[in-house]
Amino acid sequence: PPSRTVPLRVSGAADRKDRIGRIVMVPQQPRRLAVMILNRIDTSGAFAEPLLDRCLSRWRDGDPRDRALVTELVYGTLRMRGFLDWVLAQFLRKDLAPAETSLRNILRTALYQLFYTERIPPHAAVNEAVALARTLCPGREALVNAVLRGVLRRRDRLPYPERRVDLPGYISVLHSHPPWLVERWLRQWGPEETLALCRANNTIPDTVLRVNQLQTTGKKVIEALAGEGVVAEKTRYAPEGLVVRSAGKLLRDTLSYRRGDFQIQDEASQLIARLVHPAAGEAILDLCAGIGGKASHLAELTENRGRIIAVELLTSKIKKLHGLAARLGISVISTVAADATHPLVEVPPGSCDRVLLDVPCSGLGTLRRCPEIKWRLAPGRLARHAALQKRLLARAGDYVKPGGRLVYSTCSIMAEENEDVVRAFLEQRRDFHRISAEAPASELLDGDGYFRTFPHRHGTDGFFGAVLEKETGMG
Repeated sequence: PPSRTVPLRVSGAADRKDRIGRIVMVPQQPRRLAVMILNRIDTSGAFAEPLLDRCLSRWRDGDPRDRALVTELVYGTLRMRGFLDWVLAQFLRKDLAPAETSLRNILRTALYQLFYTERIPPHAAVNEAVALARTLCPGREALVNAVLRGVLRRRDRLPYPERRVDLPGYISVLHSHPPWLVERWLRQWGPEETLALCRANNTIPDTVLRVNQLQTTGKKVIEALAGEGVVAEKTRYAPEGLVVRSAGKLLRDTLSYRRGDFQIQDEASQLIARLVHPAAGEAILDLCAGIGGKASHLAELTENRGRIIAVELLTSKIKKLHGLAARLGISVISTVAADATHPLVEVPPGSCDRVLLDVPCSGLGTLRRCPEIKWRLAPGRLARHAALQKRLLARAGDYVKPGGRLVYSTCSIMAEENEDVVRAFLEQRRDFHRISAEAPASELLDGDGYFRTFPHRHGTDGFFGAVLEKETGMG
């Protein structure tokens, strides 16, 4: 059967700002809100997590069941879009026009309800979709009704690709991934590994917290959250990590969050700062800092002593970084708004003990959290990402002191963004050599000493990390 998914709890603050415009929220129409959010994702390139988070934050007084339905419809439709569009193609005489975004998403969300929810009666899903089409796509409600009722009649007799005859098509349709990506993974890892990865990408990720050990402990946070209806326990790998098992309220509404006891961060992502192996008093450069998740972790690991320079191109992210540092009680981070591919006036060459380069990448290790990525990414984009990553890594090497450490990391699982970039760097920079990464468990390292995590193997996002050291006596 197709991959299954269940409602996703929304917790934590958004990691980025999207222009969501004015999405009119009608508390009695969660399906309409879901379609409008999906429309914005499709037309503006917005990401689901921050967009949905902001929308639901404005609807705090809504029925929790309606809020849960909106969340499930948005994420479920994005995860299973490949399968849903394949089903839709079986019942359309011709494809929908590109401009018919609302119509397409009305049909997708209705199909998701028919195939992946058990508590919603099929007739209710169909009737709601027809009514929604009457409002958002006048004149197209007859098409919606005909397609969905046709699906109801034939859904048990659909001509799915057969695994033994067409394995790439079988995985692509039944487990909802783009054909080109499935074919790449089949060549790289084989059938069973690819199937396991695609299944894992369609599951709901755990919400993981990073305890701020500057001011508390994991045990204290667990106890404090329990008092507010949130059940959490220690993570498997990350020393500062807690995994949330159930939550009676949004995490950012808890007292622990407001006073800076924790930050929301995936377990694998937490382990990247530990690859840097920072020490108190050192000069540390975070060259692509984003909103400061890893920079703040570096500050905590150095006991808020030393100097951490966080470089980020977008001032909107720098503003969020400042807010995060203030909430966590961190004072050692200074920020630089700059393009990291160019020399930094504020950072002299060879001046940093440690450099972290967590580069912009495809994000293919985060498809559980960002399913929209797999429908946006084209094969050619990987080469463009790699070109930028090589430029950034070449620049990052300039700031490392002799004997210092450079960590290159991505949230991608693709070789051309990972080890291929590192190999190209080492071929050009003979003053660097690679050392084995340090990890809390041997299964997080591959045979070459690279740090690697995968959703289907470790239950985390997919991350890659390489540790490089600069030769002593070389400027």
